[in-house]
Amino acid sequence: MRLSRYGGSPNIGVFAAANESFALAAANSDDQFVRDLEEALNVECTRMTVAGSYLIGSLTVMNSNGAVVSGLAEEHELKTIRRFLPVLALDDRLNAAGNNILANDSGAIVNPNMSDPSLRSIEDILGVECVRSAIAGIETPGAVCRVTNKGIAVHMGASEEDMALIADVLKVEPHKTTLNHGSRLLAPCVIANSKGALIGDTSTPIEMGRLEEALKLY
Repeated sequence: MRLSRYGGSPNIGVFAAANESFALAAANSDDQFVRDLEEALNVECTRMTVAGSYLIGSLTVMNSNGAVVSGLAEEHELKTIRRFLPVLALDDRLNAAGNNILANDSGAIVNPNMSDPSLRSIEDILGVECVRSAIAGIETPGAVCRVTNKGIAVHMGASEEDMALIADVLKVEPHKTTLNHGSRLLAPCVIANSKGALIGDTSTPIEMGRLEEALKLY
């Protein structure tokens, strides 16, 4: 685990996405942020935009099988991702894929308002079953949790039903925590895979310990 920030912000998860093999970071990321990402997660990092935006983490979700990005992504951006993985440009009004889809290599939980055609397309590209659900009453499950193939850090407001669903669909044991000194929205605060985590630098030692337990990084 390592602490970092993107520019002046501890909300690093908004600006990057990762799977087991590689990471994508905002095109204007500084060298230190990219080094932190590569070393913490043991991956190679590529700078890019999605839909002309630096909000890579909000607009992108990946597992080992594929990637889903905003339907507004440009062809040259899709081509960059296709160097690594098959990619779906999500043609849905809910096209902030990173916020609306929570996925690992075992399953995915998606915004309960996601359309049937989009759900099927996401299942095809990620190679997993998708289940619609809010978590902690919030309809953007990808924004409230951070999942890997080994564990998941979950919003403090998640119900027992939410926790049971997460364990059933994603096949990992859920643990609740906050990050960035009390933030309940976890995805903006951390980028992670099964090898490591890069955490917003306002997170407390207690929060870091809880995250380490949640993602089984020991």
